[in-house]
Amino acid sequence: MSWVRGAWKKTDHPAPDSTLVVPGPGKQAAPSSKLTIGYASDVGQVRHHNEDVLLTLETSQVGDQVIDTLGWFALADGMGGHQSGERASALAVRVVTHSLLTEILPSYLFNETRDASQPSLSEVLVNAVQAANKAVHAQVPDGGTTLTCALVLGSRLYLAHVGDSRAYLFAGDKLRQITRDHSLVDRLVELGQISSDEALNHPQRNVLYRAVGQGEALDVDTYIESLPSYYRLLLCCDGLWGMVSDDQLTQVIRSAPTPQEACDRLVELANAAGGKDNITVAVVEP
Repeated sequence: MSWVRGAWKKTDHPAPDSTLVVPGPGKQAAPSSKLTIGYASDVGQVRHHNEDVLLTLETSQVGDQVIDTLGWFALADGMGGHQSGERASALAVRVVTHSLLTEILPSYLFNETRDASQPSLSEVLVNAVQAANKAVHAQVPDGGTTLTCALVLGSRLYLAHVGDSRAYLFAGDKLRQITRDHSLVDRLVELGQISSDEALNHPQRNVLYRAVGQGEALDVDTYIESLPSYYRLLLCCDGLWGMVSDDQLTQVIRSAPTPQEACDRLVELANAAGGKDNITVAVVEP
C-alpha cells in the first residue's frame, strides 16, 4: 500500500449502545448454544505473501448456571509491503484482543454487571481499536491495516470497524452488509457521483481514506445488532468480496452445510475469479 493524497492505496454512526449484563450470583440465564466457527485464509493467485490476519476466540459455560456464549473475531488486512502489512495487521489484532481480555472477559467470567460509571461495550471496542492505531502508527510507521472486530455476546452483536474489510449478517434468508467501506470509491457512490456498478471497476477502488496506523487520531465506526435464533455472521477482506459477487456470497452462505464448508467454498470462488488479493473469511453460526 502507498499514500495517495492522504489515503492508503493497495498496490502489491454510532448506534445506540447497551452495557454488559450477565447473570449475577445465584441467577440462571437461559441456556445458549456453543458457536460454530469456520475460517480460511489463502494467499490468492497473485500475491507472494499473506498480509491478512484473523484471530478468533470462543468461550461458553455449561452446568447448573450457564452464561451466554461469547465469541470474539478480529480481522485485519495489512498494507504497506516489505512485511510492513503483515506486521501491522498482526499487531492490530493482538492489541484489540488484549483489550477484550482485560476489559470485557473478567466481567463475563465473574457474572458482573457493568455499571453506568464504566464504558459501554462499544466504547471499549472503540478504545481498543484506537489503541491498536497508536501501536501500529508507532511501531510500523510504513504500514497500515483495516480492522473489523466482532463481539458476539448471547443474542447481541457488537462491531467496531475501520477500512474496507466487511461484516455481513445472514438472517431471514437474506445477506446484509453491516459495515460501511472507508474507501474513496464508496464515498463517491454515497455522493451519487458514480454507480455501484461503476465502482466495481473504478481505478481508485482500492484507495482508503481511513485505516489503522494512518495517523495519531482515528474515527471508528460501531454497530450493534440483535441476533435472531438462527443467523450466520460473515467477516471477510476485500480479497473475497472484490472477487465474489453478492449473489454468490448469499448462495454459499445460504446453502453450505457448515460454516467451514462455506469458508472453503468462498475461497475457491475467489481464486477461480482470479484471486487478485489475499483471501480471508470467517463464518459464525449459533
